[in-house]
Amino acid sequence: MGADPVVLSFYDSVIRQSDVDILEGPHWLTDNLIGFYFEYLSNVAYKDESRLLFIGPEVTQCLKVSRCQELGVFLDPLQVEKRTFIFLPVNDCTQVESPGGTHWSLLVFCKNEDTFFHFDSSSGSNYGHAKQLASKLSKYLSTSEEGVFVQADTLQQKNGYDCGIHVLSNVDLIAEYCAKYNRVEGCGLVKQAEVTKKRIEVLNLIFHLKEELVSLLK
Repeated sequence: MGADPVVLSFYDSVIRQSDVDILEGPHWLTDNLIGFYFEYLSNVAYKDESRLLFIGPEVTQCLKVSRCQELGVFLDPLQVEKRTFIFLPVNDCTQVESPGGTHWSLLVFCKNEDTFFHFDSSSGSNYGHAKQLASKLSKYLSTSEEGVFVQADTLQQKNGYDCGIHVLSNVDLIAEYCAKYNRVEGCGLVKQAEVTKKRIEVLNLIFHLKEELVSLLK
């Protein structure tokens, strides 16, 4: 067994022991963990909800650094023209070759409202990155030239490492609201209690999915 054994293989995501360690401690979430959660939302939680599209961190990063004429390479296979809501985790990394960065936020596009909503738990730290991505995507998604961009009211994080946890908590709140009301406006703020328990919820989810896969193999 390797030094960093695989805990769970789930669609395109591979969760290793190091990912579990990150969730167990007060650590910054990696793109791998956020990607896993977006895979779960796409393939389990909202698998029958075709209006919602969850784009993982890797593709989001490619969209950030690609030229406008190249966006279709990533977006066409996702059938974005059939989607009403598109969720993208944004970080402040500027290079596609070296994933990372220091801060996560959530960008949501609503076709019905023709608006990009940016949810940032650190006083708009990612405003520039999200605005640039929205401006680029608007040429592909929006009916207006630049697309309306809204810096949404967002619960602020209380430390320097929970930005990714806030993204997961926000995507839960907003996706549920969108599925019910068919809009983003009015979704409200996530509660601090939801953020506080999110790490253990994701850990429990990983081990629950692992148990399900093991039982299927018996």
